Amino acid sequence: MPAPLRPVRRRAAAVCASLAAVAAFATTGISPAAGAPAAASRDVYVSPAGDDHAAGTTKHPVRTLEHARDLVRARAGHLTADLTVHLAPGTYRQSKPLVLDARDSGSNGHRVIWDGAGSAVISGGRQVTGWHQVPGRPGLWSAPAPSGLTDTRQLYVDGVRAQRARGQVPVGLTATATGYTASAGTLAGWRNIGDAEFVYTSGESLWNIDRDGLGQWTEPRCPIASATGTTITMAQPCWDNSNKRVEFPDIPGRTVSMVGPGKLTNSGHASYIENAYELLDQPGEWYLDRKAHTVYYLPRPGEDPRHADVEAPVAQKLIDGGGTAAAPLHDVSFRGLQFSYATWLTPSGPGGFSEIQAGYTITGPTGWATQGLCHLVEGGTCPFADWTKMPGNVSLAHSRGVEFSGDVFAHLGAAGLELGTGTKDARVSGSIFTDISGNGLEIGGVDGAEPATGVQVTDNHLYALPREFHGGVAIVNGYTQRTTIAHNQIDHVGYSAISLGWGGWPDKIGSPATPNTSHDNAVRDNLIFDYMQMLDDGGGIYTQGLTGTSIADGEKVTGNVIHGQWGLGKSVYTDNGCTYETVQGNVLYGASYANVASRHTDFRDALGNNDPTLVKDNWWEEGTGDADNKGLVTTGNRIIAAPSDAPAAIVANAGLEPAYRGLLNRRIGALSTPEAPSRVGTSSGGTTALVVTFNPTFADGGAAVTSYTAHVYDAAGHEAATVPVTAAEFRTRGYLRVTGLRPGEPYTVSVSAANSRGSGAASLPSNALVPAAVTTLPAAPTGAKLRAQAHAATVVWTPPVDTGAAEVTGYLITVSDGRTIEVAGRDALVTQPSGKGMFRVIGGLTPGTAYKVTIAAVTAAGTGPSVTANGTTPAA
Repeated sequence: MPAPLRPVRRRAAAVCASLAAVAAFATTGISPAAGAPAAASRDVYVSPAGDDHAAGTTKHPVRTLEHARDLVRARAGHLTADLTVHLAPGTYRQSKPLVLDARDSGSNGHRVIWDGAGSAVISGGRQVTGWHQVPGRPGLWSAPAPSGLTDTRQLYVDGVRAQRARGQVPVGLTATATGYTASAGTLAGWRNIGDAEFVYTSGESLWNIDRDGLGQWTEPRCPIASATGTTITMAQPCWDNSNKRVEFPDIPGRTVSMVGPGKLTNSGHASYIENAYELLDQPGEWYLDRKAHTVYYLPRPGEDPRHADVEAPVAQKLIDGGGTAAAPLHDVSFRGLQFSYATWLTPSGPGGFSEIQAGYTITGPTGWATQGLCHLVEGGTCPFADWTKMPGNVSLAHSRGVEFSGDVFAHLGAAGLELGTGTKDARVSGSIFTDISGNGLEIGGVDGAEPATGVQVTDNHLYALPREFHGGVAIVNGYTQRTTIAHNQIDHVGYSAISLGWGGWPDKIGSPATPNTSHDNAVRDNLIFDYMQMLDDGGGIYTQGLTGTSIADGEKVTGNVIHGQWGLGKSVYTDNGCTYETVQGNVLYGASYANVASRHTDFRDALGNNDPTLVKDNWWEEGTGDADNKGLVTTGNRIIAAPSDAPAAIVANAGLEPAYRGLLNRRIGALSTPEAPSRVGTSSGGTTALVVTFNPTFADGGAAVTSYTAHVYDAAGHEAATVPVTAAEFRTRGYLRVTGLRPGEPYTVSVSAANSRGSGAASLPSNALVPAAVTTLPAAPTGAKLRAQAHAATVVWTPPVDTGAAEVTGYLITVSDGRTIEVAGRDALVTQPSGKGMFRVIGGLTPGTAYKVTIAAVTAAGTGPSVTANGTTPAA
């Protein structure tokens, strides 16, 4: 083509792009007519069809966020009104973060506002195109990796997260100092075995399941470095950081970190293996062959990758903002934006993901020996418990007066939003956090540096997370001051909903909690339900460490409604060293073994008192009576026999305020089948029967789960039975029964979930189990008590130690007024192996009346002997 024509074609293309950008702004109603002409010239306009050589006006928008920032930077220091960066509808692709600092701040009392009007997506992804079927692999598709994609941990199809290929470890494993010895050389023959990783899910709440790991609240991961023959070498320093944690020489089994065990494994098991081509066997699974630069995907029913928007995240941060303590980023708003398709590659590296708690990990070549161990070991780094925080895909530090409003944080590979060290007076409101690999929102830190202060988190919906690092929490708050977390709805989360504080663990060795700067933090009027759907030992609201200097300025947990816990834990969990917390006016029900766990010895002196805590005027099922137990004050709490017994005003006030309830109807991503359930466990139900339990999916694909199906396989891999159960029935009972099996044969069980879209992929299988005769009845429960109020009473007991070689599936309560109450549900299952107490409320009692209650355990063998509790209801 002759040279003189080229600039003409470029100008023509620019004109077309400019016209498209103008049309985009016109369709959203963005117009400079909203203010004076001077205001119009001050604002900046951006469009995916814009041109960075343009002026950034309505008719001539720029294309990139970086260029828009530069235009703002030239104007921001002399504002006479708010300056708005208008983002036209569309996707703004970032290969690196938009970096903001003090120069990008508002001025003269005015703000810089980045406004997407609810239709702009800031994306770190690359579209994967060019899909074709793989010869010889029916159903499997592949495509060339897009330019710039060298590694990622996530893939999304029409906004629906795909599952990295995973499966059972195909060999037996015996732990060694550097990894494992395998029972066969299978893994050495896999392509790219150095990209695979072992995942460890521990816990004591399920039947016939491996319990190795770093605590039942964690799910650590370590990459495989190599496999040669039967020798498997694990990546360093992940392996050492997860297996050599220093223990006290005079306290056997107690790590100096005081959090969980000192090593991953005693029996040599990993729960499963992930990220290998050889594991592609379930619809919705994918794999990136980095050496061949090829993406593989096994579509779900109804999907055609040739016509889908397939996104592979490339960027690890979308916004990296802040400055310094002396020169912070300030007076900036992010409104109506969606932040999506960012990854986090650190867990894929040699450091892996050696988890401590809530997404914090041990890192560095000697992290196991020194990190956060302070004065307790030679060379320990301070302060105590300063481990490495999971980063945010949107991250701010040293900022002041920054606002996120009406935004969406979805399809992300680390934490969603991080408001880190030195954050002051930030506000997060009216936003959605979902489909995030780890923590949803992180506030402050635990490194002893400048705390976050004055952060307000209100009227947000956080749900269906964490999707990859399952020990993550919806909202994590470290050492902060004057933080308010209010009127949020948090539901369908894998572990705890809200976690506050840190550094309380030294009370495990009789030492006071780590000093910190926290005070005046409040968690109020939130609605939390369907939490702890995967891991254990957490709560709806979990707190540890010092929360202030007195009850007056300590943490306030008030007006929250918390129910529907699945795993082992509490509604409000005041854990190690939690001091000066007030738990008042909450509605708490449906927990596994406590509504409020609150008694800890105060080791700040030698008086033997408890950590000062006030538990007052709650509506709950726990039934603990009024008392002042050496600083632990319990007073005015009321037993509820049903949710309707709680004050309607508290229930109506909890969660999103009316103006924000439309968030609950907004769908993020396409409607899809549910994620697979997890942690399938089995127990013998007799020589031809199994009892099956599992953790339900907390990512339902955008439509409520309606049913589950257990798929039972014999030793040859043939499906021996399928047993459906409605979601409502499973929620009530917590297990299902499989009958008609052949005696003497081992069976495994996988479970799938279904919604209106169809049935999702099956879970990883249970361990094999041979059904056996169950004839011995369980022993009687112990420690029965009746905590009576005028019209209701809480009956409490401890599960029997001897269950007759079968698992407890429920209890039978008889009341002297003639009633018989069958106790079932998940708490009946999870409290048994841990020996945690059980409780149930008996309503409809007559004031001033003596009652006798008996409790007996039920297993597959039948109902065992009972224990008795007596009590009298007080006069009304």
